[in-house]
Amino acid sequence: MSEAYIIDSVRTPRGIGKPGKGALSQMHPQHLAAAVMKALHDRNGFNTADVDDVIWGTSAQKGLQGGDMGRMAALDAGYDIRVSGVTLDRFCGSGLTAVNLAAAQLMSGMEDLLVAGGTEMMSHITAQGMAEREAGLKNPGIGTGNARLQKKHPQSNQGLCADAIATMEGITREELDAFSLESQRRAAHAIENGYFDQSIVPVVDDEGKVVLAKDEHPRPGTTAEGLAALEPSFAALADMPLDKEGNTFRKYINQRYPDVDIKNFHHAGSSSGVVDGAAALLMASESYVQKHGLKPRARIIATANMGDDPTLMLNAPVPAAKKVLAKAGLTKDDIDLWEVNEAFAVVVEKFIRDLDIDRDKINVNGGAIALGHPIGATGAVLIGTVLDELERRNLKRGLITMCAAGGMAPAIIIERV
Repeated sequence: MSEAYIIDSVRTPRGIGKPGKGALSQMHPQHLAAAVMKALHDRNGFNTADVDDVIWGTSAQKGLQGGDMGRMAALDAGYDIRVSGVTLDRFCGSGLTAVNLAAAQLMSGMEDLLVAGGTEMMSHITAQGMAEREAGLKNPGIGTGNARLQKKHPQSNQGLCADAIATMEGITREELDAFSLESQRRAAHAIENGYFDQSIVPVVDDEGKVVLAKDEHPRPGTTAEGLAALEPSFAALADMPLDKEGNTFRKYINQRYPDVDIKNFHHAGSSSGVVDGAAALLMASESYVQKHGLKPRARIIATANMGDDPTLMLNAPVPAAKKVLAKAGLTKDDIDLWEVNEAFAVVVEKFIRDLDIDRDKINVNGGAIALGHPIGATGAVLIGTVLDELERRNLKRGLITMCAAGGMAPAIIIERV
C-alpha cells in the first residue's frame, strides 16, 4: 500500500460570517476555494494537469454554494481543464472527510496527486436563510422536517444538544466559560506570535486588492466577567413550536431522554464563531513524490469514521478517536497534539474528560470558539493547524476529529515526515 503524503496546507483568514459585516461576505464562495487552490500551486509549482481530482467539502450545497464547487473553483483557480472535481457533504466533517477520501485514493494506488479541502460561507447561508424566512419557508434544522425519521431518531438543535450533554455530564456553566476563555487566550497568543502565518493566504479581489489578510473573529479582550454576563443562546429555541403537533427541540431530546431537565449553558462566547473561509491540502502518492522530487511535510497514518447517537448529535468524537487509534495500532500516549473542533465548549470538555487528555496538548492555539467554524472547511483547516504546530514544536503525531450533524465524527492521524 502506498503512502499518502501531505505536501502543503493553506487556508484563508476566517471572516465574520454575517451578511455585510465580514470582509469576505461579498465574495463568491468559489472565489475563496479558488484562492487556496491557487495558493497551493503558487507555493509548490506543480503541473496542475497532473492533479487527478479535487475532492472538496461544502455542507450547505445550495445557492451560490451549489454546483460542484470542487470542479468550478479549480477552473476559477486556473487549473488545467482536465482536472476534475467532486464536492461532498458530511456536515461539519466535510473538509476532514475530503482529506480522508483523498488519502484512501492515494494509499490504494488509484490516484497520485490530489487537492482536498473545503469551503463554507456562513454569511451566504445566513443571507439565504433570511430570504427563506421572508418567503414564509420553514427549515428548522437537520432531520426535523422528516416526521418518520424523527420518530425513529429524534434530532434537535445542535446548541440545545450541547446544553443537554452538559446537563447530563454535570459540566457547569462556569467550567464551559473557563474553557472558552482559554480558547480566546490561546488564539490571541498564537496570532501575536505568528503561529498561523505559514498557512494563511490573503484573499484578494479581481483587481488584486487584499480583501482580508487576518482572522476577523477572535476577541482577545474577552474576560471571565464578560462571558458570565452573556445570556444563554438556545433557551428561546428550546420550546419554539416546530409543527402543528406541537413538537419542539426540547421535546425531541426528551423523547429519547425523558428524565433530562435540560439546563441552558451555552452562549455566543462558548459556541463556535460563525465565519466564512476555505482551506486546501496538496496530497501525493509515494511514487509521485519520488518522481517529481517533492518534499512531503507529513503522511497519513490512519483515518476513521464513526456514528453515534443522533439525538445528542455531538458525542461521536470520542469513539472516533478510539477507532482511529486502534486502526493505527497506537494509544493516546502516542499522540503529541490533539485538535478537536470547538463546535461548542462541551464537545471538547467532554472529550478531554472521557479520554483523560492532557489539556496542554489539545487545541493548543485555540479553536473555533475564538477563531470561528467555516463548516465545510474546518476539518481541512485543523489538519493544517496541527501540522504547523507539530513542525514548530518538533513533534511527531497529531490526531484531528470533530463532531458532525446526525451524530457523526470523522478522524485522522497524521505524522510528520
